[in-house]
Amino acid sequence: MKRQGYKKIKIRGGVTLALIRNKHNNQLKRNIITKHQPKSPISEQYRTIRTNIEFSSLDEDIRTMMITSAGPGEGKSTTTANLAVVFAQQGKRVLLIDADLRKPTVQYTFNVLNTRGLANVISQQTVLTDAVQESEVENLFILTSGPIPPNPSEMLGSKAMDRVIEEATTLFDIVIFDTPPLLAVTDAQILSNKCDGTVLVTQSKKTEKEQLLKAKELLQSAKGKILGVVLNKMNMKKLNDYYYYGS
Repeated sequence: MKRQGYKKIKIRGGVTLALIRNKHNNQLKRNIITKHQPKSPISEQYRTIRTNIEFSSLDEDIRTMMITSAGPGEGKSTTTANLAVVFAQQGKRVLLIDADLRKPTVQYTFNVLNTRGLANVISQQTVLTDAVQESEVENLFILTSGPIPPNPSEMLGSKAMDRVIEEATTLFDIVIFDTPPLLAVTDAQILSNKCDGTVLVTQSKKTEKEQLLKAKELLQSAKGKILGVVLNKMNMKKLNDYYYYGS
């Protein structure tokens, strides 16, 4: 796959529970299943998550959404990438922003450059439309993290970040943020207050109940709206009938 360079673009103006089985999970980090196998049962589950998100708030549209987890390695970045793809496949113009300014991964997942991105836009070193990159998925655009800054929390909580979000929502139908884990740093907690909703990703047999409850408390203390929970790496051996129906 050839790396994409930068290109300036013109753009036209309670709880959701999903089960994602663990087969092929290691491959999903590089091989986005909703892109390469859109008719697979796993892709169908991501579309189910998309539908549940859309119905989670009947009074207003979800325009900005962040995906996070209690701890690292629970599948939040995989979930973020695949949700961005299924929203784009629906015909919506989607901007996926890597708001993990500490350990960014979106550039690897979508095989794009990361010499400039969100950090540069927040610090006004470049404008949003110059930093956004096209992906190989129609309607899906990427804003990588950019260079890792010394003060990620302060940047995400700044008025400049508010302006980035405001501009992004005028250019795109939905903006999705990939954020650091809640229990590791305060970044996700800060951003949750700026988004219309948060999806919390958990991993079967890894996420402890106490961790999940603490993550929920942190989101609620920040006045973040929890759209729902995704249970990741679920063993589906005993749920074959459910998966057959889902496919």
